[in-house]
Amino acid sequence: MLRNVKELHGYKVHATDGEIGKVDEFFFDDQQWIIRYLVIESGGWLLGRRILISPVALGQIDHDKKIFNVNITKDQVKSSPTTDMEKPIARQHEHDLHSHYGWPTYWEPGPFAGELAIAESEYSDSEEKKEGDPHLRSTNIVKGYHIQATDGRIGHVDDFIIDDEKLAIKYIVVNTHDWIPGRKVLISLDWIKELNWAKSIAYINLTMESIKSSPRYDSSKPISEDYEKDLHDHYGLEKK
Repeated sequence: MLRNVKELHGYKVHATDGEIGKVDEFFFDDQQWIIRYLVIESGGWLLGRRILISPVALGQIDHDKKIFNVNITKDQVKSSPTTDMEKPIARQHEHDLHSHYGWPTYWEPGPFAGELAIAESEYSDSEEKKEGDPHLRSTNIVKGYHIQATDGRIGHVDDFIIDDEKLAIKYIVVNTHDWIPGRKVLISLDWIKELNWAKSIAYINLTMESIKSSPRYDSSKPISEDYEKDLHDHYGLEKK
C-alpha cells in the first residue's frame, strides 16, 4: 500500500523483547530511492540515542496500532555501534552495523543489493568511504527542497509517498503554496530530470500549466490505482 512518510513518523518500534523507540526519519539512497534505514529515537531507555535499523530487520507492521515490529533484541540494540547523526554515515560504520546484527549488505552482490553494488568496487577505496556514503539522504533534510518545472518553480518537497511493502519511494509530494495556495501535487520519480543536491533543487520534465491542471492530491485519502492512472494519463506518461 502507498503511504505518506509523515504518517509513519512517530510509529513505535518493538524489538522481540520490548519497545526500543519511535520512528523519527528515514534514510534513502538517491540512486534507487529505496529506504535503507529507519532512524529511531530511543527516548529514555538509551538516553535519547538515535538508532539505525535496516528494513531487512522488519517483521510485521501494525498500522492500526502504529507499530513496527523488528527481529532484533533490546540487548543487540544497546550493544550496537553508536551512530553519529551529525556526520555522514561512513561505509565502514555500515559494515560494522550490519555485521553486529547479522544483516546482509545492500551495497554488495546479493538479494538485497541492486544497482548500487555495481559502483562499490570504485567507491571502496575512495575518500568517500571514510567521509560517508554520498548517496544516503535524510527524508527530514530533503523536505523543503525546491521543485523546478521546465518553465518555473512550482514549490517545495513536503513529503514522500512510499510503497510500505517494498519500502521504496514512488512519489514526492510538492507543496505549491507560493504558486497555488492550498494545493499539493504528486510528482513521480520518473519525471525528475535532474537532482541538484548542492542547490537543493529537483528539476522535472513537466510544465507549470500541466501541473496546475493535474488531478488534485488529497493527503487525507488513500492513493488508489485509479488515481495513479488518472495522474499518469494526465501527463501522457506511462506508469512504470
